[in-house]
This record gives sequence, C-alpha cells and structure tokens, in this order.
Amino acid sequence: MASADLRQELDCSICLSIYTDPVTLRCGHNFCRVCIDRALDTQEGAGAYTCPECRAVWQERPVLQRNITLCNIVGRFLSTRPDQEETGIFCTYCVDSPVPAAKSCLLCEASLCDKHLRVHSKSAEHVLCDPTTALGNRKCSVHKKVLEYYCTEDAACICVSCCVIGDHRGHQMESMDEASEKKKEKLRDVLQKLTTKREETEKRVQRLQERRREYQGKATGVTETVTALFRDIRRHLEDLEKRVLSEICRQEQLIPLSVSDLIQQLEIKKDELSRKMRHIEELCNMSDPVTVLQEPDTGDLCDTEDTERHDTQVRGAGDLDVGLILGELHKLSVTITGINTRIYVQEATDILLDVTIAGNDIESDIITGIDTGVFVQEAIDIFLDVATAGNNIQISDDGKTASCSPNQNHPVTPERFQCDQVISTRRFSLGRHYWEVDVSKSVGWMVGMCYPSIGRKGKQSFIGYNNKSWCLCRSGWNYQYSVIHDSTVIRLPGLFPCDRVRVYLDYEAGQLSFYALCDPIRHLHTYTAALTEPLHAALWVGIGCITICGGVSC
Repeated sequence: MASADLRQELDCSICLSIYTDPVTLRCGHNFCRVCIDRALDTQEGAGAYTCPECRAVWQERPVLQRNITLCNIVGRFLSTRPDQEETGIFCTYCVDSPVPAAKSCLLCEASLCDKHLRVHSKSAEHVLCDPTTALGNRKCSVHKKVLEYYCTEDAACICVSCCVIGDHRGHQMESMDEASEKKKEKLRDVLQKLTTKREETEKRVQRLQERRREYQGKATGVTETVTALFRDIRRHLEDLEKRVLSEICRQEQLIPLSVSDLIQQLEIKKDELSRKMRHIEELCNMSDPVTVLQEPDTGDLCDTEDTERHDTQVRGAGDLDVGLILGELHKLSVTITGINTRIYVQEATDILLDVTIAGNDIESDIITGIDTGVFVQEAIDIFLDVATAGNNIQISDDGKTASCSPNQNHPVTPERFQCDQVISTRRFSLGRHYWEVDVSKSVGWMVGMCYPSIGRKGKQSFIGYNNKSWCLCRSGWNYQYSVIHDSTVIRLPGLFPCDRVRVYLDYEAGQLSFYALCDPIRHLHTYTAALTEPLHAALWVGIGCITICGGVSC
C-alpha cells in the first residue's frame, strides 16, 4: 500500500503520469516541464498566468525551476520497479496486492506477473504477448482463436480457421508482423508529410505575426501623426480666434473715437446753423428794405455737400472691416485644407496592404479577410483600339487620344466602325473601375461603354443608340448634356462648362455612372442593368479631340 501511495505522489496532475523532467512553480506545485509549458502557452494574451493546481495568479510568466530532488526520486523509483509498471496492468492472479504484469496470455485472457508466468503452461495454444487489457481484440470474433494473419483483400486481421474454412479462404494473406511493418512504413510517410506541413504552417504563422506587428507599428505611427495634425489644427484655431477677436476689439475701440469726433464737429455746425437762423429771422422781421437788400447773399448758409460728407463719415465710422476678418478665416481654410491633404496622403500610404504576402492556406484566408475591409486602388491603363477606329478618327501614338481627322484610309475590317468612334482594347468583366476623359478640346462628343458585340455599321452602331451601349453626350457649344441608352435620350438639367468627365463601373452591381469633374463635382446619371458581356470604354468624336487620362480599379 505504501508503494501505491508513493506512486500516486509521483504523478503529474496534468498528464496523470509519472513526472518527466519535473519543475516547480513559485507556489510550490510540481509538473512535467512539457505539461506546464503547454499550459502556460495557452494562457498567452489572457493578461495573467495561473497555476493549474491551486490557481495562484502571476502577472508575468513564471520562471520554471527544475526540481532536482523530485527528479532523483522519480529516477530511483523507476529503477527499482519493473518496466511493465508503466503500463498500469497488474497480474490477474495476485489478489492480495497489485503486482505489475509481465505478460498477457491470449488463450487464458489473463495477465501474469513473473511469478505466475513461471508456472504458466508452455503449450503452443497459450500465446503470450505484452501486457494488455484488450485481450478480446486479439482473438477472432467468429472462431475465438488468436489473430495471426492479415487479409489484404478485406483489410482485416484473421485467425487460421478464417484462412482455411472461413470467409477469407483463398484470399491473399500476410503475416501480422509483415502487414504491420508495411502499415508502419505508410504511417511514417504520412508522419513525414504532416511534419513538413506543420513546419510550413509554423513559418506562415511567424510571417503573419511579423506582418501583424508591422501593421500595429504602422497604426501607432498613423495615430501619432493624426494626433499631431489635430493638435496643429487646434493651435491654428486658437491663433485665429485670438487674431479675429483682437481685430474686432481694435475696431470696436476705434469706432467710438471716430464717432465722438464727428459728433463734436456736428455740434459746432449745429451752433453755427442756429446763429445763422436767428440772423435770417431778424432780417425777415425788418421793415427797412434798404437794410434787407444790403445784407450779403445767404445762399451759402446751407452747405449741402458738407452735410452729406458728414453723413458719409458717420455711416463709415460704424462699419467693421469684415473683409479683413474673412481674410483671416480664409487663411485658416487654406491651412486646414493642407492638413487634410497631409492626413489623406498619410492614410493612403500606410493602410495599403502588401497583398503579395498572401500565399495559400492560412495566409490567403486571413489576408483576404483583411483585404475586404480595406479600399485598395490599382492604377490601370486604358488604350484605344486602332483596329476599331472609324475612318475619320486618328489615334495618337500613345493610344490615349482620339482626334477627328477625315480620310485616314484605315483598312476595312469587320471590327472597324463606320461612324466616328472607337473602343478600348481593355475590357471589364468584374470589379469596380473608373476612368476619366479630357473633353476640353472637343465641341461635340459622346463618352461611354459598350459590349464587344455592338454593331459596326449604320446608326445602330453609335454608342447609346442600341441596347448594347450607354453614353454621356454633349452637343454643340451650349453645354447641354444628355445620357443615351437604347436610343432613349435623357436631357440633363442645367447648362455648365466641364473640361473633364468620369465614367464609373461597378460590374457586379450592374451600375454605370457619369460624373462632371467641375467644382463641385456633379453626379449626372446612373444606369442600372443586368450586364451580360464584358464592357469596353467607347468614344465618339465630333470636332477636335478627346483624351483618356487614365483609370483606377478598386
């Protein structure tokens, strides 16, 4: 019994087996080094570490101290006990105290210690094997005989009777040892592949962890930058507030002084006018005509211009210099616009993900998940297809500009338009894209998109005048815009000049939108349709030339 109690004291509470390389935590409890390392690894990121035995808590990962004394005890204990004890299988016939089994007999279905093994029958039908509790699994369920062979056709372990009179008669047989070695070889190959796969997975995890640390560092940098920029904005606001309030206060102090001076001048003028009024009244009351006539002319007594000048000064003295104040506010607007631009550039630089790291398996799934949450733009080039240009359309060497130039003598081909238009070489069959066109050098033009199956002859080949194309149109010099699809013309309200237009395509949503890039940008119209073919950019040129300025895929 004392031996059994000692055996229990040497068990690790995690794996429930005898200690292997025992280590001690600060709380005094012992564990196998591998077991406690695995337990502490699972607690990473939880903010604290706990003992699996007593639940003692540490903020930092505890240092593992090797328990030399316990290690020596385990070594001595194992050296004095039979190797079979590690199996936990005891002799069937030792009923007074548990004695480790040395062998198991498949015929007797019993486990034997060394003592009982010496007196056990040595006959051939008593088959001995390593100690096991699953003795029934080692016998044929039909004939109750020991399993000695392996049927390769049925992939089953069988006995001698199965080979001679049973269902496996005539099948290809192998000895148990031979079949076991073959299966072990296959398992070793699988183990090698799994080991390689695990190493690759560990490398991917390490790369993703490095990438996460990189993103966290970038996020920290962006946070610091944005914080500094907003601190700069607040400082500019405070400075502006002080300047504007100071200017208002200064003008407020100057106005009373000016008005007081004007009041004093007008008081003097009022006294003078009163004196002149009394003198005139006296002349009007005189009965002597000679005295009245000899009095100088009084036409200059009422100086109208002087009165109007004073009125103007009074009105001017009461006005704040609003232009100066608005000038200060405009300076703030320019400053904040510059700061906003810096913020936008900083964000655009830092949040674009390096999708080239996305390989397969774990990495691609994670990066794809991240990428769906981030708006990544990719610049694209759109070139005009010379092979589709009408005979009056000249395409520039860089493939970006279409000019109206009669009689180009293009070779006649099935894909060439008979009207003055051209489509792009690039086609769009998925995703979101937008591209811009400079129309400042053309009077009449049409800009849009079309299916590659659009007709090439007659009026039905014009973009917008069929069910295979959509366009934005400007005709003449009056800046009147229209959108056209399937010969249905929708005139857009308002007349406004525009040197550049934008076409936006969301293929999956089936949306095609047109914008005028003026100040402010105007959304002109959006078509929604079930798209059935890829789309090409399409241009029609009346007078002058139009140029594709580039595009972006989102």
